[in-house]
Formats: sequence, C-alpha cells, structure tokens
Amino acid sequence: MELILTCLFWSSLACILYTYLGYPCALWVLARFTRCPVEKGDFAPEISIVIAVWNEAPEIARRLDNLLAQDYPAGRTEILVVSDGCDDGTEEVVARYRDRNVRHLRLPGRNGKSFTLNQGVAAATGEIVVFADARQQFAPGAVAALVANFHDPRVGCVSGELILVKDEVSRIKAEMGAYWSYEKWIRKAESRTGSMVGATGAIYAIRRKLHIPLPPGTILDDVLTPLRVAEQGYRCVFDSSSLAYDLFSKDTGVEWSRKVRTLTGNWQLLSLQPGLLLPWRNPCWWRFISHKIMRLLVPLALVVLFVSGALLPGTIYRWATSLQCLPYGAAAVTGLVPVARSIRITRLCRFFLILNAAAACGFWQWITGGSSLVWGKNPVGPAAGLPQAKW
Repeated sequence: MELILTCLFWSSLACILYTYLGYPCALWVLARFTRCPVEKGDFAPEISIVIAVWNEAPEIARRLDNLLAQDYPAGRTEILVVSDGCDDGTEEVVARYRDRNVRHLRLPGRNGKSFTLNQGVAAATGEIVVFADARQQFAPGAVAALVANFHDPRVGCVSGELILVKDEVSRIKAEMGAYWSYEKWIRKAESRTGSMVGATGAIYAIRRKLHIPLPPGTILDDVLTPLRVAEQGYRCVFDSSSLAYDLFSKDTGVEWSRKVRTLTGNWQLLSLQPGLLLPWRNPCWWRFISHKIMRLLVPLALVVLFVSGALLPGTIYRWATSLQCLPYGAAAVTGLVPVARSIRITRLCRFFLILNAAAACGFWQWITGGSSLVWGKNPVGPAAGLPQAKW
C-alpha cells in the first residue's frame, strides 16, 4: 500500500510541475534551437469577415463601424453577419449597413454558434475568412496584419492577440492579467517553434478552403478549427501585431462561468474528435496533450497529491502536505477576511484554485451532457464601456 501511495504522490507532483513549468520550459529550450519564421509579404486577397451573433443590438453598430474602418485595400472585404434567431432588433441595425458591403444572413430559430459559423463560412466568398465576435474592437491594422501571414503558403491559420484593457469595474485585473500573460507566452512559443494549439476566438483567420464544418454543439471552434487545419498539413501561427481589445472579467463569478464553459469545451474535443489523442493522427499531439489535456488532469492530481502525502510516513511527505495547506489556507482567507483580498498572493492562490475547480466542474458538465448547445450573453459586460485604447 505504501508503494502505491508513493507512486501516486510523485506521479501527481510530476503532472502538476510538468503542466505549469515543464512544458513552458520545454518550449523555451525548443525555441533556442528551432525557429520557424513566417514569410510575411504584400498579400491582400479578397477576404470575408464572419460575425456570428445572437441579440447584439446594443453592440453591433459599434462593431461594424470598427470593422469598416480597417486599414485594408478598398473593395476586397465583405462583412458577413450571421444572426442566430435574433429578436432584439439586431437585424434592423445590420440592415442599415447593407450599402457598405455588409451582408446579412438570417437563420430561423436558435441553432447554436457552431451551426451559425458553418453557415457563415459556407456563404463567404473571400479566400481568407476572418472570425470576429460582436463585443471586441480591432486595432486599425489588425486584419491586414493577420492576412499578411498567409503570404507564406505553409500557413493555414493565424491568431491575433487579445489585449485585456484595465478598467475600474473589474476586481480581478491582477489575477486575469497574470494568467493571460502566461497563456499568451505559451501560444507565442508554440507558434515560433511550429504550430500553436488553438487560436484567440475574438480574432483569428483561416484559408477558406481548409474549413471543415463544425459538429453541432461545438463549444471551442477556436481550438477545433486550428487543430483541423494543422491535420491538413498547415501551420497555425500567432501574430502579436494583430490586436483586438476587450475588458477584463468583472469578478471571479463571471470568470468562473466563462472558464467552466471553456474547460467543458476542452473535454468535449475528445468526444468530437478522438483522433486528437493519437500521435500519428494529430501533428500537434505533444502540444495538445501538454497544453490542453494535462491542465484538465491537474485538479485530480492536486487531490491525489494531498491525500497520498497525508497518508505517507516520513518528514518529506509531512512537509509537502503542510506546504500544500498554505495556498489552500490563503485562498480560504480571502473569502473570510475582506482585508486579505488586498494582498496579491492570496488573490492569486484563490484564482488558481478557482481555475482548477472550474476544470473539475467542466468535466462534470461534459460527462453528464449538461453543456448547452445554444449560446447566451457574454457576462463580461457591455463593450460600450471599453475604453478607447491608444493604437
């Protein structure tokens, strides 16, 4: 029994350390010896910007104005707004733009975002399809920066960079900022050394010929689509010169809801495309397992680490168990003692535990089929409150 507990303790510790430290370090070492630069060039084909919307009347005019102001050659852009059974006046707002190369595709009833995106791509005419959401804002040269990467014939998908803008409403700016900086570093490192796993849903583009219709109910189109592009032999790259802007989540409750859905989507990928787990089918297998799947296993590893350490005899295990109590205690203190919320390390501990609890909840949502096939409103807040960034 002691041998089993010992194996569980050290394997769980290895899982946690590899996920958050080992994989980034491996990418850093790989980047020192392997570079895969993108051959950008003067490339401006006809493009289609697809926006799937549901009840975005307060946001859509601001969004369309932003896209129409993009610094891209005139006459080579179509904007296709696909409304998924909108009933709040969104369609009437979009109709005011029909003379400005904005097309509107109305879908009856509620079908879900994946179906809506499929219809948008099917109706698109551009060589390159740019995916955009209704709430974010693009920098003026964002689209041109994305498309320039497709001058390289090896590139099939390009993700831009999402900048989270600080405001006075959010109470988790520090936590979100640290997490998002860490995540973007990994994506950039993956891109520099080959292909990244997934894209930034608010701003990414693909070659239209590479698009494979999404299965009904797909949650993470911005992960499944790039992985499918990579399966066809093309690179998926990150371009930090193509910028989109959004607000931080207001608080941990809002971020919890968003993260549970995202992590449910990661589990869902395994049932939608089991071949992703096969190294001979998935050219990004190591990156996919390390970046996406290992994070899903960390909550279980944390529990096993604590329980096995508490049951094992020996000083090292007693110390290990005591050390684990520190972040858990710090997280608990932030909920019980309001003044502790001003201490950054306690907030970071709480945020880390919330993210891992969300992964466990995401598993439960996936395994019980509790994930909704249709979409709701983004809980971050009105995009009209997005401060004007200095571009």
